[in-house]
Amino acid sequence: MTKTLILVRHATAEDASLTRSDFDRRLVEKGKEESQTMAHWLMDLGYRPEVYMSSSAARALQTAELIAQVIGADSRAIIQDRDIYDAGSRGYLHALNETPEPATSLLLVGHNPDISFFADYLSPGHIGSMKKAGIVILEFEVATWAEISYSSGNFKIYMTPKQLREGL
Repeated sequence: MTKTLILVRHATAEDASLTRSDFDRRLVEKGKEESQTMAHWLMDLGYRPEVYMSSSAARALQTAELIAQVIGADSRAIIQDRDIYDAGSRGYLHALNETPEPATSLLLVGHNPDISFFADYLSPGHIGSMKKAGIVILEFEVATWAEISYSSGNFKIYMTPKQLREGL
C-alpha cells in the first residue's frame, strides 16, 4: 500500500515583534495568497489529503486551514500538535506515526528548520531549506503510518510559490 505525505512549510507570516510571541505570529496577506496558490497546485496534481495535521502555532494552523478550505476539506478537522512546533524531527515522526488509519494521505504543516530536516530524514531528496509555503511530497510503500522511519520515503517533488509563479 502507498502512503502519501505532503509536507508544507508555513506561509509568510508577520515578522517577530515585541508585541506578539513567536507562537502567535499570523499570516500576512502574501502568506494567505501563497497558501491558496499551493492548494490549487495540489488539486491540479490530483492530491486531496484525507488527514490534515498542523503545528498549533497560529501561522502554521492558518496555512493548513487555507489549504484545506481551497481543497474542500473540513478545516475544523485539522489535527493540531504542539510538538510539531518545537520538538524537532522526533516530534514530526511521532505525529506522522500516529496518523489515523486507514488514511493513505496526510498533509502536515510545520516550521523550518525542523520540517526541512524531517523531509531529508525521510527521503534522500536533499531538499535543503524549504521556502515559505514550499511543499515536499513523499510516498512510502508501507501498510501503516507507524512503519515510516528514516530514509523509507520516495521523493516525488518539491515546489515553491516562486517556482509556480515563474512557471518552473
